[in-house]
Amino acid sequence: MFRGVSTVSLDSKGRVVVPSRHRDVLLAVASGRVIVTADPSECLLLYPLPEWEPIEKKLSGLSDFNPQTRSIKQLMIGYAQEIEMDGAGRILLPPMLRKFAGLDKNVVLAGQVSRVELWNEDKWEARIAQALSFGENGLPPELEGFTL
Repeated sequence: MFRGVSTVSLDSKGRVVVPSRHRDVLLAVASGRVIVTADPSECLLLYPLPEWEPIEKKLSGLSDFNPQTRSIKQLMIGYAQEIEMDGAGRILLPPMLRKFAGLDKNVVLAGQVSRVELWNEDKWEARIAQALSFGENGLPPELEGFTL
């Protein structure tokens, strides 16, 4: 569904132009209606509305008695905003979400199959550098034996 990385500009009103390859998908599966929410890694997540609804249902079913799950619910459901893409293929990112993710002039859109991540360009580059280093512990167990 969503693949590839693009850098787009955030305009003075807080709008980003969705690349045409993603725009076409959003129009086809969600009539341009998306949910943008906060992610614990300090980026934003953009979901077509139909993809978000089962996630929201699962999140809302989690216990509020566990402080960690409650915090995730507060973050992801609390920040979730339904946004309609305009006729020019732009989405207006609310100020609170822009502030949360530290979005400024250049925004990286990274396709992640069912969603698109929106990153501050510097944070994205640091994230990729970290991913390429694999840290001190080597490959995570989930990737052992994984081949391309």
